[in-house]
Amino acid sequence: MTSRTETPAVAADGSVFARPYRALTCGVILSVALVAFESLGIATVLPETARALGGLDSYGWGLSMLMLANIVGTVAAGRAADRTGPWRPLLVGLLVFTAGCLLAGTAGTWLLFLAGRAAQGLGVGAIMGMAYTVVGLAYPEHLRARMFALLSSAWTVPSLVGPTLAAWIAAAVEWRGVFLLMLPLTAVAGLLALPAIRRLDRPDAHGTVRGGPWWKSPVAASCALTAGAAVFLWALSLGNVFLLMLLAVVGLGVTLVALRRVTPPGTFSARRGVGAGIVVRGLLCAVYFGSEAFLPLGLTELRHLTATQAGLGLSAGALAWVAGSAAQVKRDEAAATSGQARARGVAVGFAALLAGVVITALAVVSTAVPALLAVVGWAVGGLGMGMAFNAATTDTMERAASGQEGAVSASLQLAQTLSTALISGAGGAAIAIAHTHGSSTRTALACVFAITAALAALGVLLARRLGSRAA
Repeated sequence: MTSRTETPAVAADGSVFARPYRALTCGVILSVALVAFESLGIATVLPETARALGGLDSYGWGLSMLMLANIVGTVAAGRAADRTGPWRPLLVGLLVFTAGCLLAGTAGTWLLFLAGRAAQGLGVGAIMGMAYTVVGLAYPEHLRARMFALLSSAWTVPSLVGPTLAAWIAAAVEWRGVFLLMLPLTAVAGLLALPAIRRLDRPDAHGTVRGGPWWKSPVAASCALTAGAAVFLWALSLGNVFLLMLLAVVGLGVTLVALRRVTPPGTFSARRGVGAGIVVRGLLCAVYFGSEAFLPLGLTELRHLTATQAGLGLSAGALAWVAGSAAQVKRDEAAATSGQARARGVAVGFAALLAGVVITALAVVSTAVPALLAVVGWAVGGLGMGMAFNAATTDTMERAASGQEGAVSASLQLAQTLSTALISGAGGAAIAIAHTHGSSTRTALACVFAITAALAALGVLLARRLGSRAA
């Protein structure tokens, strides 16, 4: 792509809103804002949706189904972008996302609702994958950290109005209105983003892997990855111990084999450089999104808050994420984009995220702590997430080889979606098991928060593997 060159206007202005990039910047930010509104708004009303459709015991699937389908959308869109450019994958992603919102918003059963969530996931994977691909391809190096921060900032308005608006719509016209509201918003995002992205040159053909049987393609591997993860999560909810162990081993085995095929070499060993960056992204999102997925459920079911009050936690976390991202950009600039400075930022971010999970967990599961303390806790977690996410993403994308930006971006997004799906699914299985064996939702959620806290502690240790190239 011509994206690697810096025009005099951009170089002099130093702004992602300089004339050559203004329309592209606005379009990409609006596309991400669309996904942000979907994430925050629907997470707020998902407990009500599950109750209405009889899906509370399989609540985790309302989250995992979107994330698992996201994997296929991410990989397919990333590979297509390396061949033909990001315009077509983004267009298809927006159309599939629209169809998923329509299906979920009109579903009469929990299974049909889950089918809609799967279609949404395919679209979200393409939209988010293309957003990061465009940043890596279309902006000069000194503007990428700013652009990644702006993508985080695209969550600001949805953070402020998304949960509250979703709760108001659910109270006024039922939860279905939240899904149907996405239809006109998607149309506007497409009209603004697609023309600017289409003007980008297509990538060079060399470096793109072609040929070979379809079952050896990355997209086929992503389908196998999704299927393996789904079997693993389904097995966790089975009552037959033998069948549980058998299917869990099969599902996990298929998942690991497929994951190796769709991620760069060195990912499984967290090799310094791109491999470590992908693992760090997975840990960050497992901790943040895995905890956040059960925050509205815990506050409404255990602490008896309203959906609007529970949504305050989501808003606080998202807004703090933006603040943390902005703080990391300033650290980046002060350290002249030092890789070691980014590694320290990731470590500090993980530590703050760990503190946020602990505070939030206490507010959710303990009646001795004020319930609204969860809002404070999740703001602390969001601050750490913003710092670590921005630093890790910038460092990893800068280390991507020329012509492989789409594949690396897809791997980062895949790590995010797979880790979130696994934690969400495992948490949902924990709730189902607790109800089956006479235990409580409180115990199940305490287990979920304990797992995410342990992963945050692991992230603090792993952060040191960023900031230097692989040997």
